[in-house]
Amino acid sequence: MEKTKKFLLAESELPKKWYNIVAEMPTKPMPMLHPGTKQPLKNEDLYPLFAKDLADQELNQTDVWIDIPEEVREKLKIYRPTPLVRAYNLEKALGTPAHIYFKNESVSPVGSHKLNSALAQAYYCKKEGTTNITTETGAGQWGTALSFAAKAFGLELAVYMVKISYEQKPYRRSLMQTWGAQVIPSPSMSTKAGRQILTDHPNYQGSLGTAISEAIELAMSTPNCKYTLGSVLNHVSLHQTVIGLEAEKQMEMAGEYPDVVIGCFGGGSNFSGISFPFMRHNINEGKKTRFIAAEPTSCPKLTRGKFEYDFGDEAGYTPLLPMFTLGHSFAPAHIHAGGLRYHGAGTIVSQLMKDGLMEAVDIEQLDSFNAGVLFAQTEGIVPAPESAHAIAAAINEALKCKEEGTTKTILFNLSGHGLVDMTAYDQYLAGDLMNYSLSDKDIENNVSKLEHLV
Repeated sequence: MEKTKKFLLAESELPKKWYNIVAEMPTKPMPMLHPGTKQPLKNEDLYPLFAKDLADQELNQTDVWIDIPEEVREKLKIYRPTPLVRAYNLEKALGTPAHIYFKNESVSPVGSHKLNSALAQAYYCKKEGTTNITTETGAGQWGTALSFAAKAFGLELAVYMVKISYEQKPYRRSLMQTWGAQVIPSPSMSTKAGRQILTDHPNYQGSLGTAISEAIELAMSTPNCKYTLGSVLNHVSLHQTVIGLEAEKQMEMAGEYPDVVIGCFGGGSNFSGISFPFMRHNINEGKKTRFIAAEPTSCPKLTRGKFEYDFGDEAGYTPLLPMFTLGHSFAPAHIHAGGLRYHGAGTIVSQLMKDGLMEAVDIEQLDSFNAGVLFAQTEGIVPAPESAHAIAAAINEALKCKEEGTTKTILFNLSGHGLVDMTAYDQYLAGDLMNYSLSDKDIENNVSKLEHLV
Protein backbone atom coordinates (compact mmCIF):
# COMPACT_ATOMS: atom_id res chain seq x y z
CA MET A 1 0.00 0.00 0.00
CA GLU A 2 1.32 3.44 -0.94
CA LYS A 3 2.35 5.51 2.06
CA THR A 4 1.25 9.14 2.45
CA LYS A 5 4.18 11.49 3.15
CA LYS A 6 2.42 14.87 3.40
CA PHE A 7 -1.00 15.66 4.85
CA LEU A 8 -2.43 18.78 3.25
CA LEU A 9 -5.48 20.87 4.09
CA ALA A 10 -7.45 23.01 1.65
CA GLU A 11 -7.35 26.80 2.11
CA SER A 12 -10.99 26.62 3.20
CA GLU A 13 -9.83 24.66 6.28
CA LEU A 14 -7.59 27.47 7.53
CA PRO A 15 -8.75 28.13 11.12
CA LYS A 16 -11.30 30.92 11.49
CA LYS A 17 -10.62 31.35 15.23
CA TRP A 18 -7.60 31.31 17.53
CA TYR A 19 -7.67 29.11 20.66
CA ASN A 20 -7.24 30.94 23.99
CA ILE A 21 -6.03 28.29 26.46
CA VAL A 22 -6.15 30.73 29.42
CA ALA A 23 -9.95 30.50 29.43
CA GLU A 24 -9.71 26.74 30.09
CA MET A 25 -6.61 26.48 32.29
CA PRO A 26 -7.22 24.75 35.65
CA THR A 27 -5.14 27.49 37.32
CA LYS A 28 -5.04 30.91 35.66
CA PRO A 29 -1.65 32.61 35.36
CA MET A 30 -0.88 35.04 38.17
CA PRO A 31 -1.53 38.65 37.12
CA MET A 32 1.08 40.76 35.39
CA LEU A 33 1.97 43.74 37.57
CA HIS A 34 2.39 47.41 36.69
CA PRO A 35 6.14 48.13 37.10
CA GLY A 36 5.41 51.41 38.96
CA THR A 37 2.45 50.62 41.22
CA LYS A 38 3.03 46.83 41.49
CA GLN A 39 -0.75 46.48 41.08
CA PRO A 40 -2.35 43.96 38.67
CA LEU A 41 -2.27 45.26 35.12
CA LYS A 42 -5.44 46.60 33.54
CA ASN A 43 -6.11 46.58 29.79
CA GLU A 44 -5.75 50.37 29.58
CA ASP A 45 -2.26 50.17 31.15
CA LEU A 46 -1.12 48.45 27.93
CA TYR A 47 -2.85 50.79 25.45
CA PRO A 48 0.06 53.29 25.18
CA LEU A 49 2.42 50.47 24.21
CA PHE A 50 0.32 47.97 22.18
CA ALA A 51 -2.59 48.23 19.77
CA LYS A 52 -5.81 48.17 21.84
CA ASP A 53 -7.07 44.88 20.35
CA LEU A 54 -3.76 43.19 21.17
CA ALA A 55 -3.81 44.53 24.75
CA ASP A 56 -7.35 43.19 25.16
CA GLN A 57 -6.28 39.78 23.80
CA GLU A 58 -3.31 39.79 26.18
CA LEU A 59 -5.53 39.95 29.28
CA ASN A 60 -8.51 37.96 27.95
CA GLN A 61 -9.18 35.09 30.37
CA THR A 62 -12.78 34.31 29.41
CA ASP A 63 -13.16 33.78 25.64
CA VAL A 64 -12.07 30.28 24.57
CA TRP A 65 -12.22 31.18 20.86
CA ILE A 66 -11.26 34.54 19.32
CA ASP A 67 -12.13 35.40 15.71
CA ILE A 68 -9.29 35.75 13.20
CA PRO A 69 -10.07 38.90 11.15
CA GLU A 70 -10.77 38.18 7.49
CA GLU A 71 -7.95 40.54 6.41
CA VAL A 72 -5.49 38.47 8.45
CA ARG A 73 -6.84 35.16 7.12
CA GLU A 74 -6.41 36.41 3.55
CA LYS A 75 -2.73 37.19 4.21
CA LEU A 76 -2.22 33.88 6.04
CA LYS A 77 -3.40 32.11 2.88
CA ILE A 78 -0.13 33.14 1.22
CA TYR A 79 1.38 30.06 2.88
CA ARG A 80 -1.24 28.43 5.14
CA PRO A 81 -2.36 25.78 5.80
CA THR A 82 1.16 24.38 6.17
CA PRO A 83 1.96 20.68 5.58
CA LEU A 84 2.09 17.96 8.21
CA VAL A 85 4.84 15.53 7.19
CA ARG A 86 5.61 11.96 8.26
CA ALA A 87 9.37 11.64 8.80
CA TYR A 88 9.69 8.09 7.40
CA ASN A 89 13.37 8.48 6.49
CA LEU A 90 14.31 9.82 9.92
CA GLU A 91 12.42 6.91 11.54
CA LYS A 92 14.36 4.47 9.33
CA ALA A 93 17.73 6.06 10.13
CA LEU A 94 16.98 5.79 13.86
CA GLY A 95 15.65 2.25 13.58
CA THR A 96 12.74 3.27 15.78
CA PRO A 97 9.21 1.85 15.93
CA ALA A 98 7.98 5.39 16.75
CA HIS A 99 5.93 7.32 14.19
CA ILE A 100 7.45 10.80 13.82
CA TYR A 101 5.50 13.71 12.32
CA PHE A 102 6.49 17.33 11.92
CA LYS A 103 4.47 20.46 11.15
CA ASN A 104 6.44 22.30 8.49
CA GLU A 105 6.30 26.02 9.34
CA SER A 106 9.41 26.67 7.23
CA VAL A 107 7.22 27.09 4.11
CA SER A 108 6.21 30.65 5.04
CA PRO A 109 7.74 33.44 2.89
CA VAL A 110 10.00 34.41 5.79
CA GLY A 111 10.95 30.78 6.51
CA SER A 112 9.44 30.47 10.00
CA HIS A 113 6.27 30.35 12.11
CA LYS A 114 6.76 33.96 13.23
CA LEU A 115 4.63 35.35 10.40
CA ASN A 116 1.48 33.89 12.04
CA SER A 117 1.58 36.57 14.73
CA ALA A 118 3.37 39.28 12.72
CA LEU A 119 0.47 39.57 10.27
CA ALA A 120 -2.06 39.76 13.10
CA GLN A 121 -0.09 42.39 15.03
CA ALA A 122 0.55 44.53 11.96
CA TYR A 123 -3.16 44.37 11.07
CA TYR A 124 -4.34 45.50 14.51
CA CYS A 125 -1.78 48.35 14.57
CA LYS A 126 -2.91 49.51 11.12
CA LYS A 127 -6.58 49.23 12.10
CA GLU A 128 -5.92 51.61 15.01
CA GLY A 129 -4.34 54.19 12.70
CA THR A 130 -0.75 53.58 13.79
CA THR A 131 1.87 54.53 11.19
CA ASN A 132 5.10 53.25 12.83
CA ILE A 133 5.96 50.13 14.80
CA THR A 134 9.07 48.95 16.62
CA THR A 135 10.34 45.55 17.69
CA GLU A 136 13.40 43.55 18.67
CA THR A 137 14.77 40.39 17.12
CA GLY A 138 17.34 37.80 18.18
CA ALA A 139 18.34 35.51 15.33
CA GLY A 140 16.17 37.58 12.99
CA GLN A 141 13.15 35.32 12.36
CA TRP A 142 10.75 37.68 14.12
CA GLY A 143 12.33 40.76 12.56
CA THR A 144 12.03 39.33 9.05
CA ALA A 145 8.43 38.25 9.68
CA LEU A 146 7.38 41.65 10.97
CA SER A 147 9.22 43.39 8.11
CA PHE A 148 7.10 41.47 5.60
CA ALA A 149 3.91 42.02 7.63
CA ALA A 150 4.59 45.75 8.06
CA LYS A 151 5.02 46.13 4.31
CA ALA A 152 1.84 44.08 3.71
CA PHE A 153 -0.19 46.50 5.85
CA GLY A 154 1.65 49.75 4.94
CA LEU A 155 3.54 50.41 8.20
CA GLU A 156 7.04 51.77 8.87
CA LEU A 157 9.17 49.45 11.03
CA ALA A 158 12.33 49.85 13.13
CA VAL A 159 13.98 46.61 14.31
CA TYR A 160 16.56 46.40 17.10
CA MET A 161 18.58 43.28 16.30
CA VAL A 162 20.79 41.67 18.96
CA LYS A 163 24.33 42.75 17.97
CA ILE A 164 25.88 39.25 17.96
CA SER A 165 23.11 38.04 15.60
CA TYR A 166 23.38 41.24 13.51
CA GLU A 167 26.99 40.20 12.87
CA GLN A 168 26.44 36.40 12.68
CA LYS A 169 23.40 36.55 10.41
CA PRO A 170 23.87 39.31 7.79
CA TYR A 171 21.34 37.80 5.38
CA ARG A 172 18.52 38.07 7.91
CA ARG A 173 19.40 41.74 8.16
CA SER A 174 19.31 41.94 4.35
CA LEU A 175 15.87 40.30 4.27
CA MET A 176 14.48 42.85 6.71
CA GLN A 177 15.93 45.70 4.67
CA THR A 178 14.59 44.15 1.45
CA TRP A 179 11.09 44.31 2.95
CA GLY A 180 11.66 47.95 3.90
CA ALA A 181 12.55 47.85 7.60
CA GLN A 182 15.24 49.88 9.35
CA VAL A 183 17.59 47.54 11.27
CA ILE A 184 19.68 48.78 14.22
CA PRO A 185 22.26 46.60 16.03
CA SER A 186 21.49 46.48 19.77
CA PRO A 187 22.73 47.81 22.13
CA SER A 188 22.87 51.07 20.18
CA MET A 189 23.52 54.71 20.92
CA SER A 190 20.04 55.67 19.69
CA THR A 191 18.27 55.08 23.03
CA LYS A 192 18.90 55.91 26.67
CA ALA A 193 18.77 52.19 27.56
CA GLY A 194 21.32 51.34 24.86
CA ARG A 195 23.67 54.17 25.84
CA GLN A 196 23.57 53.13 29.50
CA ILE A 197 24.36 49.49 28.69
CA LEU A 198 27.22 50.47 26.36
CA THR A 199 28.60 52.83 29.02
CA ASP A 200 28.61 50.03 31.59
CA HIS A 201 29.70 47.29 29.15
CA PRO A 202 31.40 48.84 26.05
CA ASN A 203 31.91 45.48 24.27
CA TYR A 204 28.52 43.99 25.12
CA GLN A 205 27.21 41.85 22.25
CA GLY A 206 23.57 42.28 23.20
CA SER A 207 20.64 40.19 24.35
CA LEU A 208 16.93 40.03 23.60
CA GLY A 209 16.30 41.78 26.92
CA THR A 210 18.43 44.74 25.82
CA ALA A 211 16.83 44.92 22.36
CA ILE A 212 13.34 44.88 23.90
CA SER A 213 14.28 47.84 26.15
CA GLU A 214 15.44 49.83 23.12
CA ALA A 215 12.38 48.98 21.01
CA ILE A 216 9.98 49.93 23.83
CA GLU A 217 11.81 53.20 24.48
CA LEU A 218 11.62 54.18 20.80
CA ALA A 219 7.91 53.28 20.63
CA MET A 220 7.08 55.31 23.73
CA SER A 221 8.99 58.36 22.48
CA THR A 222 7.74 58.35 18.87
CA PRO A 223 4.34 59.81 17.89
CA ASN A 224 1.78 57.38 16.44
CA CYS A 225 4.04 54.41 17.13
CA LYS A 226 3.35 51.05 18.79
CA TYR A 227 5.59 48.27 20.04
CA THR A 228 5.22 44.66 18.85
CA LEU A 229 6.64 41.47 20.33
CA GLY A 230 7.42 38.11 18.70
CA SER A 231 7.11 35.72 21.63
CA VAL A 232 6.52 35.41 25.41
CA LEU A 233 3.25 37.37 25.64
CA ASN A 234 -0.19 35.74 25.67
CA HIS A 235 -1.51 37.33 22.48
CA VAL A 236 1.50 36.03 20.53
CA SER A 237 0.87 32.48 21.76
CA LEU A 238 -2.80 32.95 20.84
CA HIS A 239 -1.99 33.83 17.22
CA GLN A 240 0.33 30.83 16.89
CA THR A 241 -2.43 28.33 17.72
CA VAL A 242 -3.24 28.12 14.00
CA ILE A 243 -0.31 25.65 13.91
CA GLY A 244 -1.81 23.16 16.33
CA LEU A 245 -5.39 23.65 15.11
CA GLU A 246 -4.31 22.66 11.61
CA ALA A 247 -2.17 19.82 12.95
CA GLU A 248 -5.19 18.39 14.81
CA LYS A 249 -7.09 17.98 11.53
CA GLN A 250 -4.00 16.62 9.77
CA MET A 251 -3.25 14.04 12.47
CA GLU A 252 -6.85 12.89 12.07
CA MET A 253 -6.21 12.51 8.31
CA ALA A 254 -3.18 10.37 9.20
CA GLY A 255 -5.37 8.26 11.49
CA GLU A 256 -3.17 8.98 14.52
CA TYR A 257 -3.09 11.13 17.65
CA PRO A 258 0.16 12.33 19.25
CA ASP A 259 1.49 10.70 22.41
CA VAL A 260 4.21 13.37 22.57
CA VAL A 261 4.18 16.96 21.24
CA ILE A 262 7.49 18.86 21.10
CA GLY A 263 8.53 22.43 20.33
CA CYS A 264 11.81 24.26 20.77
CA PHE A 265 11.58 26.93 23.45
CA GLY A 266 12.82 30.51 23.59
CA GLY A 267 9.94 32.59 24.94
CA GLY A 268 7.24 30.08 24.06
CA SER A 269 5.47 31.13 20.84
CA ASN A 270 6.05 28.12 18.57
CA PHE A 271 5.80 25.67 21.47
CA SER A 272 2.45 27.22 22.44
CA GLY A 273 1.27 27.16 18.84
CA ILE A 274 1.79 23.43 18.34
CA SER A 275 0.88 22.41 21.91
CA PHE A 276 -2.10 24.39 23.21
CA PRO A 277 -4.77 23.02 20.81
CA PHE A 278 -3.78 19.45 21.79
CA MET A 279 -3.37 20.35 25.46
CA ARG A 280 -7.01 21.36 25.67
CA HIS A 281 -7.92 17.68 25.26
CA ASN A 282 -5.70 16.82 28.24
CA ILE A 283 -7.42 19.53 30.27
CA ASN A 284 -11.00 18.83 29.16
CA GLU A 285 -11.04 15.13 28.28
CA GLY A 286 -8.25 13.57 30.32
CA LYS A 287 -6.01 12.71 27.34
CA LYS A 288 -2.46 11.80 28.38
CA THR A 289 -0.35 13.46 25.69
CA ARG A 290 3.06 14.65 26.93
CA PHE A 291 4.19 18.15 25.98
CA ILE A 292 7.94 18.78 25.89
CA ALA A 293 9.64 22.17 25.58
CA ALA A 294 13.22 21.81 24.25
CA GLU A 295 15.48 24.65 25.37
CA PRO A 296 19.24 25.21 25.10
CA THR A 297 21.42 24.01 27.98
CA SER A 298 23.05 27.46 27.93
CA CYS A 299 19.72 29.24 28.57
CA PRO A 300 17.72 26.81 30.76
CA LYS A 301 14.91 28.89 32.26
CA LEU A 302 12.35 26.07 32.42
CA THR A 303 14.72 23.32 33.56
CA ARG A 304 16.87 25.35 35.98
CA GLY A 305 15.29 28.79 36.36
CA LYS A 306 13.16 30.04 39.25
CA PHE A 307 9.48 31.02 39.22
CA GLU A 308 9.46 34.72 40.15
CA TYR A 309 8.06 38.06 39.06
CA ASP A 310 10.58 39.53 36.62
CA PHE A 311 10.87 42.11 33.87
CA GLY A 312 10.67 40.97 30.26
CA ASP A 313 13.56 43.29 29.33
CA GLU A 314 16.92 44.33 30.69
CA ALA A 315 16.18 47.98 31.55
CA GLY A 316 12.95 47.21 33.41
CA TYR A 317 10.48 48.95 31.09
CA THR A 318 8.00 46.06 30.75
CA PRO A 319 5.30 44.95 33.19
CA LEU A 320 6.44 42.46 35.84
CA LEU A 321 5.67 38.97 34.59
CA PRO A 322 5.20 35.85 36.75
CA MET A 323 7.50 33.41 34.99
CA PHE A 324 10.29 30.90 35.11
CA THR A 325 13.34 33.09 34.69
CA LEU A 326 17.12 33.25 34.89
CA GLY A 327 16.87 36.94 35.80
CA HIS A 328 16.45 39.87 33.39
CA SER A 329 20.16 40.75 33.73
CA PHE A 330 21.15 37.24 32.55
CA ALA A 331 23.56 37.44 29.59
CA PRO A 332 23.25 34.18 27.63
CA ALA A 333 26.13 32.54 25.78
CA HIS A 334 26.47 33.41 22.09
CA ILE A 335 24.92 30.21 20.77
CA HIS A 336 23.69 30.15 17.18
CA ALA A 337 20.09 29.46 18.18
CA GLY A 338 19.68 33.19 18.76
CA GLY A 339 15.90 32.96 18.99
CA LEU A 340 16.23 30.80 22.13
CA ARG A 341 18.58 33.18 23.96
CA TYR A 342 15.93 34.72 26.21
CA HIS A 343 15.98 34.83 30.01
CA GLY A 344 12.32 34.05 30.76
CA ALA A 345 9.29 31.99 29.76
CA GLY A 346 5.81 33.31 28.99
CA THR A 347 3.30 33.52 31.86
CA ILE A 348 0.93 30.89 30.40
CA VAL A 349 3.68 28.33 29.82
CA SER A 350 5.19 29.06 33.23
CA GLN A 351 1.86 28.31 34.94
CA LEU A 352 1.35 25.14 32.87
CA MET A 353 4.85 24.07 33.87
CA LYS A 354 4.09 24.72 37.55
CA ASP A 355 0.90 22.67 37.25
CA GLY A 356 2.70 19.72 35.65
CA LEU A 357 0.77 19.94 32.36
CA MET A 358 4.02 20.08 30.39
CA GLU A 359 7.70 19.28 30.85
CA ALA A 360 11.03 20.61 29.61
CA VAL A 361 14.40 19.25 28.51
CA ASP A 362 17.64 21.06 27.86
CA ILE A 363 19.67 20.33 24.73
CA GLU A 364 23.40 20.92 24.24
CA GLN A 365 24.39 23.06 21.24
CA LEU A 366 26.39 20.24 19.58
CA ASP A 367 23.55 17.74 20.10
CA SER A 368 21.15 20.14 18.41
CA PHE A 369 23.40 20.47 15.35
CA ASN A 370 23.95 16.69 15.22
CA ALA A 371 20.17 16.32 15.10
CA GLY A 372 19.80 19.11 12.55
CA VAL A 373 22.30 17.51 10.17
CA LEU A 374 20.69 14.06 10.50
CA PHE A 375 17.29 15.64 9.76
CA ALA A 376 18.70 17.44 6.72
CA GLN A 377 20.26 14.21 5.45
CA THR A 378 17.08 12.16 5.92
CA GLU A 379 14.22 14.60 5.32
CA GLY A 380 15.97 17.06 3.02
CA ILE A 381 15.25 20.23 5.02
CA VAL A 382 18.07 22.14 6.71
CA PRO A 383 16.42 23.24 9.97
CA ALA A 384 16.95 26.50 11.82
CA PRO A 385 19.30 26.02 14.80
CA GLU A 386 16.32 26.76 17.07
CA SER A 387 14.16 24.07 15.43
CA ALA A 388 17.03 21.58 15.69
CA HIS A 389 16.47 21.57 19.48
CA ALA A 390 12.96 20.19 18.90
CA ILE A 391 14.36 17.63 16.46
CA ALA A 392 16.97 16.53 19.04
CA ALA A 393 14.23 16.09 21.66
CA ALA A 394 12.08 14.13 19.16
CA ILE A 395 15.04 11.88 18.32
CA ASN A 396 15.64 11.22 22.03
CA GLU A 397 11.98 10.22 22.47
CA ALA A 398 12.12 8.01 19.36
CA LEU A 399 15.26 6.26 20.64
CA LYS A 400 13.53 5.60 23.98
CA CYS A 401 10.76 3.86 21.99
CA LYS A 402 13.45 1.76 20.30
CA GLU A 403 14.97 0.76 23.67
CA GLU A 404 11.57 -0.03 25.19
CA GLY A 405 10.12 -1.65 22.06
CA THR A 406 7.10 0.69 22.18
CA THR A 407 5.36 2.44 19.29
CA LYS A 408 4.52 6.04 20.08
CA THR A 409 3.36 8.87 17.86
CA ILE A 410 5.66 11.89 18.14
CA LEU A 411 4.75 15.31 16.71
CA PHE A 412 7.18 18.23 16.65
CA ASN A 413 7.07 21.70 15.22
CA LEU A 414 9.66 22.47 12.55
CA SER A 415 9.46 26.16 13.37
CA GLY A 416 11.72 27.31 10.54
CA HIS A 417 14.44 26.46 8.00
CA GLY A 418 18.12 27.22 8.38
CA LEU A 419 18.93 28.46 4.88
CA VAL A 420 19.95 31.87 6.27
CA ASP A 421 21.83 30.21 9.14
CA MET A 422 24.49 28.44 7.09
CA THR A 423 27.28 30.33 8.87
CA ALA A 424 26.31 28.36 11.96
CA TYR A 425 26.42 25.08 10.03
CA ASP A 426 29.79 26.11 8.54
CA GLN A 427 31.19 26.52 12.05
CA TYR A 428 29.62 23.25 13.22
CA LEU A 429 31.00 21.29 10.24
CA ALA A 430 34.44 22.84 10.79
CA GLY A 431 34.37 21.72 14.44
CA ASP A 432 34.41 25.31 15.73
CA LEU A 433 31.22 25.17 17.86
CA MET A 434 31.20 24.19 21.51
CA ASN A 435 28.79 23.47 24.34
CA TYR A 436 28.27 26.02 27.10
CA SER A 437 27.66 25.13 30.72
CA LEU A 438 26.05 27.34 33.33
CA SER A 439 26.84 26.97 37.03
CA ASP A 440 24.19 26.94 39.75
CA LYS A 441 26.02 29.91 41.26
CA ASP A 442 25.65 31.95 38.05
CA ILE A 443 21.91 31.30 38.04
CA GLU A 444 21.50 32.00 41.77
CA ASN A 445 23.43 35.29 41.49
CA ASN A 446 21.04 36.52 38.81
CA VAL A 447 17.80 35.24 40.27
CA SER A 448 18.57 36.47 43.82
CA LYS A 449 18.36 40.06 42.53
CA LEU A 450 14.63 39.59 41.80
CA GLU A 451 13.45 39.23 45.39
CA HIS A 452 13.04 43.00 45.90
CA LEU A 453 11.00 43.54 42.70
CA VAL A 454 7.58 42.83 44.24
